[in-house]
Amino acid sequence: MTLRATLYARYSTDKQRETSITDQLREAHARADREGWHVVATHADEGISGSTPLAMRAGGKALMADALAKRFDVLIVEGLDRLSREIGEAETIVKRLEHRGVRIIGTADGYDTEARGRKVMRIARGLVNELYLDDLREKTHRGLAGQFERGFHAGGRTYGYTSAVAEDGQSRRMVIDDAEAAVVRWVFEQFADGHSTRHIAHQLNAQGKPSARGGTWAVSALQGSSEKGLGMLNNELYIGRVIWNRRQWLKDPETGKRRYVERPQSEWQVREAPELRIVSAELWQRVQDRARRGPARGTRTGKGAIPRTLFAGVLRCHACGAAFTAINSKRYGCSAHRDRGATVCGSSVTLARDMLDKRLLAEVREDLLSPDALAMLQREVAALLAEVQRQASGDAAAAPRQLKALDGEIARLVDAVAAVGISPALQQRLRTAEAERERLAHLIEQAEAGPRQVIEDVLARYRRQVLELQRVLDEDADRDRTRQLLADMLGPVRIGRDADTGATWAEMEKPAERLALNGSPVLVAGAGFEPTTFGL
Repeated sequence: MTLRATLYARYSTDKQRETSITDQLREAHARADREGWHVVATHADEGISGSTPLAMRAGGKALMADALAKRFDVLIVEGLDRLSREIGEAETIVKRLEHRGVRIIGTADGYDTEARGRKVMRIARGLVNELYLDDLREKTHRGLAGQFERGFHAGGRTYGYTSAVAEDGQSRRMVIDDAEAAVVRWVFEQFADGHSTRHIAHQLNAQGKPSARGGTWAVSALQGSSEKGLGMLNNELYIGRVIWNRRQWLKDPETGKRRYVERPQSEWQVREAPELRIVSAELWQRVQDRARRGPARGTRTGKGAIPRTLFAGVLRCHACGAAFTAINSKRYGCSAHRDRGATVCGSSVTLARDMLDKRLLAEVREDLLSPDALAMLQREVAALLAEVQRQASGDAAAAPRQLKALDGEIARLVDAVAAVGISPALQQRLRTAEAERERLAHLIEQAEAGPRQVIEDVLARYRRQVLELQRVLDEDADRDRTRQLLADMLGPVRIGRDADTGATWAEMEKPAERLALNGSPVLVAGAGFEPTTFGL
């Protein structure tokens, strides 16, 4: 029996180019051809560091999905570092794949699942890969420290400044952007004269002044944190004092997300740069004195100033899509309208928090916890499943033949890329063919799924989550878990107001139907449930 092979390639930004993907795949194809293996899929991630978890990459996620579905027998990579440079994650990935019978081949590092001593080799190479990452971080940090000491720009974008090529023709120096500097001085003057940061943000947005990232202004961009030096009004760069190495990025090993962590003050590097001063010493002091007297009316500051609500992260403004949040202890409102002004969102709708919380909880209880809810859901799921299978039946018979033809086309496209290089036309056709292949594979899965088993799986999952929701609502103890369950069951709840009648309303997916569809790819593919709308 011919073994099915999947290829995976990745390049990061450490002196590699996009052609690295083509080079890796060419070697992988050559190995598959020598062994007589049939290449069934190709996955790649471009410009992504090896320290990024595999599941957080688009190509890596698709690779693991294929592995869990047992769609291939052999995985060919350039080396194990293409999967991950983190020794712990690399070991987990390899063990998961090999436990499922997948043979892993490394074209450059010589790794082979069937080779004796592979575990020693894997650990040794994993240690080298992880040390490489540590060394890269240290060298990068050391290089930036040297740039800072020489007076050059060590990275980072600050509103009011731009960078220009330095005298050496290679490094860059920070220089003042006159147009943005005028805005900075205006903001400082407005705050010193008694205006709130919310009023200032509204005015900037009304004047069409883009923020540092090109978007609209929010209170946090101005107010920030005086302790951490965050926010325009706390940034000492505006008085010509450059502080570098104040904080560092750390990556969460579980989520792959990065977050700021403050460094000890002893590690900060400070340089006086009078040529970068935008704000006078007198104006800076007026702002600091005003900040110490406390925030102006309408400016929210302080950790925990507004408590988290039961529906935090669920409510959305129908007008602009921004979060509909607790604007004070009693009412909900659009966060964009409140913090960014009417030019960003014209919706001035506010609702009593107690009323909206009770109304949404009543909707959840009625739709999920009523005696007739399960029977009604079972009928609707059966009807939806029948419709999905009816739509798929016409194409399902021809799908295997079309799938085989697409596998051949994808292999030829990859060969063409390896021979002549990537081009926009080849790249687009390859993406189209891979998307169509995924659709056909899903169609075959739908045809093979038994209706009774699908319905039983959906209802079993539904019962488990409803029982847990009932428990947390009755106990009223684990608020965080209650919020998470409600967010999963409700999805986004859009709050709006009828322009003609002035009546407010909420629109959302029906909780029972959303709960049934979540986690069921067979049903999601043909989901046709209509959202429900009710008055408030």
